[in-house]
Amino acid sequence: MTRSIDIITMGCSKNLIDSERLLHLFGEAGFRTYHNPEKTHGDIAVVNTCGFIGDAKEESIEMILSLGARKAEGTLNRLYVMGCLSERYRNELREEIPEIDGIYGKFDWTGLLSELTGRPAPQAGHERRLTTPPHYAFLKISEGCDRKCAYCAIPLITGKHISRPMEDILEEVSDLTKKGVKEFQVIAQELTSYGLDLYGRQALPELVDRMARIPGVEWIRLHYAYPTHFPDELLHVMRKHPNICRYLDIALQHVSTPVLERMRRRISQEETLTLIEKMRREVPGIAIRTTLMVGFPGETEEDFEALKTFVRTARFERMGAFAYSEEEGTYAAEHYADDVPEEIKARRLAELMAIQQDISAEINAAKTGQPLRVIIDRREGDYYIGRSEHDSPEVDCEILIPADTPLEIGTFCEVVVTRAEEFDLYARLTGDC
Repeated sequence: MTRSIDIITMGCSKNLIDSERLLHLFGEAGFRTYHNPEKTHGDIAVVNTCGFIGDAKEESIEMILSLGARKAEGTLNRLYVMGCLSERYRNELREEIPEIDGIYGKFDWTGLLSELTGRPAPQAGHERRLTTPPHYAFLKISEGCDRKCAYCAIPLITGKHISRPMEDILEEVSDLTKKGVKEFQVIAQELTSYGLDLYGRQALPELVDRMARIPGVEWIRLHYAYPTHFPDELLHVMRKHPNICRYLDIALQHVSTPVLERMRRRISQEETLTLIEKMRREVPGIAIRTTLMVGFPGETEEDFEALKTFVRTARFERMGAFAYSEEEGTYAAEHYADDVPEEIKARRLAELMAIQQDISAEINAAKTGQPLRVIIDRREGDYYIGRSEHDSPEVDCEILIPADTPLEIGTFCEVVVTRAEEFDLYARLTGDC
């Protein structure tokens, strides 16, 4: 009988790509494969875990425990764990959750095929079974991070930054366009170090420039840049190519120089403000997405007021925030006292997000009556759901278009915005798709 395997992905899109490659390899080996099923199929389940912050670790552990309970009651045969959490806590998981049949980490997960097939583990390559709609895909260009920010456990999990060869990435992009992919979300733990290990230079501008020239690439969107030593040439490349989205995801974390120094970000408030101004000048109409942190050890009310002023002034098109949580093994955990009380962290987080909520509503309201080019992702009830170049899948604004006219999923359409809400826009077609 054909064996079934359920792969459940926790955490980020970088994990998702590993799951997609695993789905492809298991499919090639003759397994019936499912991704994030509503109900497991009873044979084999694999949890691709996240270990970034406390909440993410807890979600992964809860999923493992729930599947362990199914195994104990006889409704699941075998349970495997892979990914970031198991890379860091392999021994602890083995001791505390005996229902797990095998544990693989972030980089040895192909060994799972060898265990289940009895054959040598194959090379993962870049072949994968997309779990996204067929018109867009995530594209991972490197693994690991050398930055060593004080609060971050990623280098402890993923190790040193390792870039994929440029020709390999470009070959994957070309292959995916032939399968109908039009939009690429370029991702890494840290984009802007791409190429330093292979080529001795920041090669992200060249990579994106070459990607933009591949026939069939309609949109390129960049995620997870780093502000320190940001490659200015990337802005010139973004401005040059119309198929590079005017969008940049760059985690700034804070603006107060004393906090940035304790975070080991190696950038100052003045340099941060200069960078934001340069981005808006060099790439007119750019949408900047960022992530900020409140409650880092030693953050004073003065530091927090500076952060609030920064958010009001910068007017980020997209912004998320979270409260600091101590991660064992990091520089901050070993050198700083977690001295900001949890109730103050919660208050600061709420205040910061309230400011951003008003800004987001104002930015969306200003789009009323404006034309947009959107890609159609799906249909829900009486509306087609689309996105503009300023909107990344699953995390940003969606554009609702009345389903009066049949539209093909994955096509680009010209619309005009008719109504704005805090997080979503409504629009009508202005021409053929």
